[in-house]
Amino acid sequence: MYELDKKEFGAFLVELRKQKKMTQKELAQQLFVSDKAVSKWERGVSQS
Repeated sequence: MYELDKKEFGAFLVELRKQKKMTQKELAQQLFVSDKAVSKWERGVSQS
């Protein structure tokens, strides 16, 4: 099974979020998570 690299996913997420001109807080609201969770994803600290 393929395992997603946390750093790679984080960089991908940052790129998509910036393309949409969204803040971490705006993305978090859309996904029903905290802005802290989005920050952790983008830094490659967590995926859940």
